[in-house]
Amino acid sequence: MSIYSDAPITEKPGMVTAIAIMTLINGIINILWGLSVTTSVVFGTFFLGAICAPVTILPAILGIFEIIYALKLLSNPPQPIQPSIAIAILEIIAVITGNVLSAIVGILVLIFYNDPTVKHYFSMLNRQPIPPAGPAQTVAPIMPAQPIVPEESKPVEQILVKPQVKPHQEDPKQAKKVAKSKTKEKEQPEIAKKSKSRK
Repeated sequence: MSIYSDAPITEKPGMVTAIAIMTLINGIINILWGLSVTTSVVFGTFFLGAICAPVTILPAILGIFEIIYALKLLSNPPQPIQPSIAIAILEIIAVITGNVLSAIVGILVLIFYNDPTVKHYFSMLNRQPIPPAGPAQTVAPIMPAQPIVPEESKPVEQILVKPQVKPHQEDPKQAKKVAKSKTKEKEQPEIAKKSKSRK
């Protein structure tokens, strides 16, 4: 449950309007600042400074994005829009080009974005519309092109493969031992007969 009411947005908070106006004014100043620095560098060095033009024109490009964002914030009825932290950070970084006012605006905008009323305004503004209640749409199931036929099951005897027994080749030493034991068995009855005959 939210601590704020779910009532529709009727009015913009003052801080949101302040963010929009500061961003709009800073966008205009950044465009003028970027163009003036670029022209002064290019013409001041007799067109040798044209090499630096891609760097010095960056504040003007930032100014265009600032104006577009500010106009979306000022629109009536309000458009769904997220807080642009990236623009605020780029405004602070623009101090590198010598525009101190841009850095001040960027810091103020970041502070205003953290205000609870501004956070609530943006969360209410970006709420997704609820689809109208109506009959549920049914989706037809996707059927395969050919029916899947299970394989016939085979009896377990056919699946199991009996290992083939290869004729065992005996070790020659083992064969000699077996032969000796057989000859001893044959000799024992003969020895028993001889001992009986002596008696």
